[in-house]
Amino acid sequence: MSFHPNSTLLFILAGAVIVFVIAQSLFFLIRAFKRGKELGMDMGQLRKTVLSTAVFTIAPAVSILLGVITLSKFLGLPLPWLRLSVIGAITYELPAATSTANALGISLSETVTDPSVYTAIAWVMTLGIFPGLIWVPLFIKKIQGGLMKIKNKDGKWGDLLMTAMFLGMISAFLGMVFADIRSGLKGWIPIFVLLFSALLMGICGILIKKCNVKWLENYALPISMLGAMAFAAVITPMIGG
Repeated sequence: MSFHPNSTLLFILAGAVIVFVIAQSLFFLIRAFKRGKELGMDMGQLRKTVLSTAVFTIAPAVSILLGVITLSKFLGLPLPWLRLSVIGAITYELPAATSTANALGISLSETVTDPSVYTAIAWVMTLGIFPGLIWVPLFIKKIQGGLMKIKNKDGKWGDLLMTAMFLGMISAFLGMVFADIRSGLKGWIPIFVLLFSALLMGICGILIKKCNVKWLENYALPISMLGAMAFAAVITPMIGG
């Protein structure tokens, strides 16, 4: 039997998992909202929280959609659709698939039709993210307890530690940003996009601090991300050809 990454069976399996995840999310959203109402929380504030959270998900959702489109050319639609709908980490999924394909000597411009290659990539993507499912429940309480102790002793040092941890996390992906800077102006596109995103975030920060535009506090990150994506869509054809 021939293999195809866009087979009906794969669509059914991926769709079943995604429907379950969506149903689970809606279930807990409704329960949380009802619980807040029972506790006498301000319904207007709850609705505002839900709305701001929904808006906050727009920018990551756009980047995830672009990731699904990118990977679908190589792995078909079901696997990227499933992976990025459940995990949602394009910064992990794309490098994992790319590094596995390079190790196997497979071109990323062609659709995978070899089942052994497809399963190898799927296993790498799965096993690479799996340790997080173990480390979080085992060590999250100890880590959070240690952070709270530091914050209680010295709030500034606690904030600095959290910032350092965040920067340490994202620094793992900076290699992707600076990987091609020696290839000419085209290789600087990711850096230009990064700087433009930082500029937008800086402008939002000034508006919040100096102009007292408080509503931007919940939307500064989505604005900077969507703005950077739009900037990338404009600058890439101009520089990259």
